[in-house]
Amino acid sequence: MAIMRGVFLDTMTMKLEELDTSALESSLEQWDFFPTTAPAQVAERIAAADVVITNKVVLDRALIEGAGNLKLICICATGTNNIDLDAARERNIPVRNVQGYAGASVPQHTLALILALATRLHEYDRDVKAGRWSQSPIFCMLDYPVMELAGKTLGIIGYGNLGRRTAELGKALGMNLLVAESFTGEKRQGRVPLKQLLAEADVVSLHCPLTEETDQLVNRDFLVAMKPGALLINTARGGLVDEPALAAALRSGALGGAGLDVLSAEPPPANHPLLADDIPNLIITPHTAWISRESRQRLLNGVIDNIRQWRSAND
Repeated sequence: MAIMRGVFLDTMTMKLEELDTSALESSLEQWDFFPTTAPAQVAERIAAADVVITNKVVLDRALIEGAGNLKLICICATGTNNIDLDAARERNIPVRNVQGYAGASVPQHTLALILALATRLHEYDRDVKAGRWSQSPIFCMLDYPVMELAGKTLGIIGYGNLGRRTAELGKALGMNLLVAESFTGEKRQGRVPLKQLLAEADVVSLHCPLTEETDQLVNRDFLVAMKPGALLINTARGGLVDEPALAAALRSGALGGAGLDVLSAEPPPANHPLLADDIPNLIITPHTAWISRESRQRLLNGVIDNIRQWRSAND
C-alpha cells in the first residue's frame, strides 16, 4: 500500500490541542500540521501532499494544478468558496466539506445574542462595572428598555437546520414564528413574503447562505421595511449585510439593536464601520457561534470520515 501524505494548512482555526486527534493522525501514514499558512507558503506545503485539509486557506487554480500528487481536498468547514471547484473537477480531485456539525452551537449562540439584546445585558453589565449602580438613588437601574420576548414574533430568513433549530428555541420562549419564502421562488406552505416578515417581526434572524440573491440582502430598504425597534441577528455570513447602512439604522434609533457573529471582512480592519464606539445596542462576537469543543470535534470527525471513505473507495 502506498504511503499517503496529508497536510493540514490552518490548524489554529480548530485549536486541535483541545480535541481528540488520534483518528485523524492514524487516517494517513504521514501528516504535516501547520497552525497557519500564508498565501506565499501554500504551494510548497501542498507540493507533495496526497490529501490537503484547509479551513480558510485558499486553493486557487494555479495551486491545484501545481500540486502534482494531490488526490483529495478536505474543507474543515461547510463553505467551499475558498476552493476553485472547477480546477479540482478537471483533475478529478474530490472536494469534501462537512455539514451539520454546528447544529447545536450556532442556534445556542443566536439565542444568546437575542437574549442579550432584548435585556440590554451588555449595557447594564458595562454600567454596573463603571460604578453607576453604586451611585443609583434607588435599588435598581431602569436606563435601558427591556423587551419581553414572550408573545413577540421571531422572523427566520433561511429555514435549514440552523434556522429550524433557532425557531424551536424561540418557540420555547413563547415567541410566535414567521418564516420567509425561499429565495429560489419555490412556494412552500406556511412561508410568508419577506416584506410581510420584516413588517411584523420583532426579531429577524438570518440563516441563509451568501449567494448572488442574498448578497447585501440587509440594505437600507430592508432596514427601513423592518418593524421599528426590531432586533437583527446575523450568525450566517457577513456579506448578507450592508454594514454602513446597518450602522446608520442603529444610530438613528430606527433599529432596536443588532447582534452579529460575522462581518464582511474577517478579521475586520480597525476602521470597520461597525466597530465605532458610538453605535447603540450592538453586539459583535468574533465568528464564535460554531466554536464549542463539541462542535469542533464533530467537524474534525466529519473530516476524518471523508478521508476514510475516500481511502476505502480507492484502496
